[in-house]
Amino acid sequence: MSNKTNQQWGGRFNEPTDAFVARFTASVEFDQRMYRQDIQGSVAHATMLTEAGVLTVAERDMIIQGLSEISTDIEEGRFEWSIELEDVHMNIEAALTAKIGITGKKLHTGRSRNDQVATDIRLYLRDEIDLILVEITRLQQGLLGLAEQEADTIMPGFTHLQTAQPVTFGHHLMAWFEMLSRDYDRFVDTRKRVNIMPLGAAALAGTTYPIQREITCKLLGFDAPAENSLDAVSDRDFGIEFCAASSLLLMHMTRMSEELVLWTSAQFNFINLPDRFCTGSSIMPQKKNPDVPELVRGKSGRVYGHLFSLLTLMKSQPLAYNKDNQEDKEPLFDTIDTVKGCLRAYADMVPALESRKEYMREAALRGFSTATDLADYLVRKGMPFRDAHEVVGKSVAYGIETGKDLGEMSLAELQAFSETIADDVFEVLTLEGSIAARNHIGGTAPAQVRAAVKRGLSKLKGREV
Repeated sequence: MSNKTNQQWGGRFNEPTDAFVARFTASVEFDQRMYRQDIQGSVAHATMLTEAGVLTVAERDMIIQGLSEISTDIEEGRFEWSIELEDVHMNIEAALTAKIGITGKKLHTGRSRNDQVATDIRLYLRDEIDLILVEITRLQQGLLGLAEQEADTIMPGFTHLQTAQPVTFGHHLMAWFEMLSRDYDRFVDTRKRVNIMPLGAAALAGTTYPIQREITCKLLGFDAPAENSLDAVSDRDFGIEFCAASSLLLMHMTRMSEELVLWTSAQFNFINLPDRFCTGSSIMPQKKNPDVPELVRGKSGRVYGHLFSLLTLMKSQPLAYNKDNQEDKEPLFDTIDTVKGCLRAYADMVPALESRKEYMREAALRGFSTATDLADYLVRKGMPFRDAHEVVGKSVAYGIETGKDLGEMSLAELQAFSETIADDVFEVLTLEGSIAARNHIGGTAPAQVRAAVKRGLSKLKGREV
């Protein structure tokens, strides 16, 4: 009989696996990053098997000690990963057997690689979600600090990227904060569905051994064991949901990125990014490029692609496990790495943003940004809104013709469009008057920005950073 490629499963085979096929089907080069979770799951499984009478206490202790030594070997770079052993699970199991002998072969009793890998992925993703939540919180903290600092800084608010109404920079930053709050909640909610334990489902139908899933569930910190063994080993909807939440987060970050790119340009000149977050040009000495926002903006494409990749991967798969699912890890891992990198860059960069208040204010003075305030003024004087809209429209047309903003026109010029206008109109045509008038929850008035910052700090209280 020919030598078997893999002692863990090769009993039924009469020839070794083709060398190319072995490389093509192996996952160890990327799934080895889950070694901590694989060992964590194996320790819990061995502990449960002992409680169930399948392993002796001595055997359990040998297994746990051996796994601990393997973990140390991996962390210190002494562990040799083998493609012939296919994946992280069999590499660790083979090393355990080599270390402690036949007892190592007993560890896999009552489980399959199908429920083992599903458990490892959930443990790994749960840990990574916790790290992502920390980074979102850190970014939000930076936004709150900057928003409070810029609560009085006036800038133009835009619709269609055209000047619309004056707002404060602090108010704009708090819009970013709210986006991230929803993203945070989505990851928290996703984590609930990640934190269900597949272990015990075995290959697809459960196991004949007297396992006690509630023990492993508690040891591994899962909320509950999966209710159906077929579903437990075969679905990756939790990974898809994570990529969906990640896509929404990156979408929000691209909006932030686009504004930062615009605002750092000479045409806007609203903010300055510290040099450490920018690069220069190899040919144009004057250039200072906002590479971090640009790259974050671009990385959204990777995450969107991974979401679609996983959706396509799961499309039309019959129950239960299929080898297709080996392809779940690389998109998931890259999504994790990309999200963490983008968040870290922004959490470091945002608190260091410097506003150029004079340019922001000057831009807010252009584009008739107080036109709505004039219309509201006329309505308060008793004029129907549609009539007020027409009056202001004619005033703006005059301003375009003469090159004057509304606040630069004389009272006589304004009264040419409506005798309802009086001296007090200039109180609402100033930028300060415009933003101060919007003094309600969600409004741009500086007092409301500071109140929103206070509520934001309360929202973050209790989160771990």
